[in-house]
Amino acid sequence: MNAAPAPSRPAHDAVVLAGGAARRLGGTDKPAVRVGGRPLLDRVLAACATAATTVVVAEPRPTAHPVRWTREDPPGGGPVAALDAGLRATTADQVLVLSADLPFLSEQTVQSLLDALNAGTADGVLLTDADGRDQPLVAAYRSAPLRHHLAELAAAHDDGLSGLPLRLLVGRLELTRITDPVASFDCDTWDDIAAARSRIREHGHVLDEWISAAKDELGIELDVDTGVLLDLARDAAHGVARPAAPLTTFLVGYAAAKAGGGREAVAEACAKAAALADRWAKEAADEEASASGTKGAASDAASSDGASPGGSAGARPDAG
Repeated sequence: MNAAPAPSRPAHDAVVLAGGAARRLGGTDKPAVRVGGRPLLDRVLAACATAATTVVVAEPRPTAHPVRWTREDPPGGGPVAALDAGLRATTADQVLVLSADLPFLSEQTVQSLLDALNAGTADGVLLTDADGRDQPLVAAYRSAPLRHHLAELAAAHDDGLSGLPLRLLVGRLELTRITDPVASFDCDTWDDIAAARSRIREHGHVLDEWISAAKDELGIELDVDTGVLLDLARDAAHGVARPAAPLTTFLVGYAAAKAGGGREAVAEACAKAAALADRWAKEAADEEASASGTKGAASDAASSDGASPGGSAGARPDAG
């Protein structure tokens, strides 16, 4: 019996707040600060790429992913006013609300927030950091309660939402919490930036970080099996010559693109190239075995009296 298809998630939008003053960074444009070769903003946008609409509340600037831009009124009015402005540009029943300074936010974490929201009845699901503090700007919310309480707050304050602390809004919501010290890590200081840059160069992270950065830079959405590519590069380097590794992986990419692209096309091209590298290595091993007189594919092919298939003793199997 075939397994039932996985239920589809409700559509969701994303609001990314990227217009803060970054006073602890000396007023630097924090969303543009690069970690692992990518602006912090682009790292967050990659994590929420499944959103139907992504709205960034900030002054427009080039990004690696398509977004809509808006600003709170007045600009610099704080996170509650910025969230309200972003929410007005969305239509989905669920919305991710994210700050633009989360270097380790991943698509998997985003999906965990949405899954937890769908599994319960709470108004939202947010991350807590390593110290157990709520991170309301790393969260998934139901849009209706957000809109309702934002309207109530605006009506209750003479200046509307400008300058209001985020806790006034969050305190009105029923929330579920997920602890994730890594994904909730945000960059408020230059020490935070230095720590993030150091972490992504650690052995366990550097390859994934590099591949993600390269795909952003090249405008590639393809999710490939990097393990297969690394195995192919190793086999080509070992069985052919060291420079064959990068050249072979380039040719695999070219062949996959000609075949229409996609994960399956890459896998098929890798399989063909890996088989070729294996045949190449076996031929070389047979040649070495034949030349040295050791038992190998060549000696296996020889007759019991020492004669080669060609007739004269000692002749190479492929001679002639």
